[in-house]
Amino acid sequence: MKKEKLIKQVNPLILKGVAHRGLWNKDVSENSLKAFELALQNNVAIELDIHLTKDNDLVVIHDEKLERLTGKTGIVEHLTTAELQGNYNLLDGQTIPRFEDVLKLVNEQVPILVELKVYEKNYKALAKKAEEVLSKYIKDKKNIVLISFDPRSLWPFKGKGYIRLLLVAKSDEYTFTLFKRTVEGLDVEKVLFDERRVRRYGKRHFMNCWTIQNEEDIQKVLPYADTITFDTVALKTVQEQFHKH
Repeated sequence: MKKEKLIKQVNPLILKGVAHRGLWNKDVSENSLKAFELALQNNVAIELDIHLTKDNDLVVIHDEKLERLTGKTGIVEHLTTAELQGNYNLLDGQTIPRFEDVLKLVNEQVPILVELKVYEKNYKALAKKAEEVLSKYIKDKKNIVLISFDPRSLWPFKGKGYIRLLLVAKSDEYTFTLFKRTVEGLDVEKVLFDERRVRRYGKRHFMNCWTIQNEEDIQKVLPYADTITFDTVALKTVQEQFHKH
């Protein structure tokens, strides 16, 4: 599908920058309801991460291992939602949110980039549950873009109205060559914009870039990327940059 057509299939707010794990800071945990509330207040699109729990629920958290984000050991996929919410809190004291609760909070006021976090080949079950939850809460599919490092979690959504972007990191850039034609576009680590083939891809295909930290990053990637995922520290810079456009 041509780039111009794909761009028309996403909420235009996505094209003005996406808040990485919400708008979090030293007092507000990443991927928390408060971080998403701050994104809503600033009218910016949100990027978040979903994991499949032991009892086939979806929770929003970045790491499968819980220690960095909660201070306690454990693996998300080995625990039920009740166990996660009853025995673990984010470092600022908030509860680990369920995906459904985030979708209720956001209520399509801003679009969301949903990263599917595959664990031990659970990509089919993860995709199935994600589709079930999204179909329950999302009326306009322009408000959702699906992203993942594992293309197998994106393939079940083919032809179902969602834009799918394959995440590509410098550490596994072989996926660029192998799988770029199996999805609608790419979500590329910023260091890869040094490569001519990545810049060339961006001229003809839909592409996001992660993760922007400052003005220098923006200037490097914006000629080739259609949008950017940025950390909270870059919020003001991103808003000023896109205001010019």
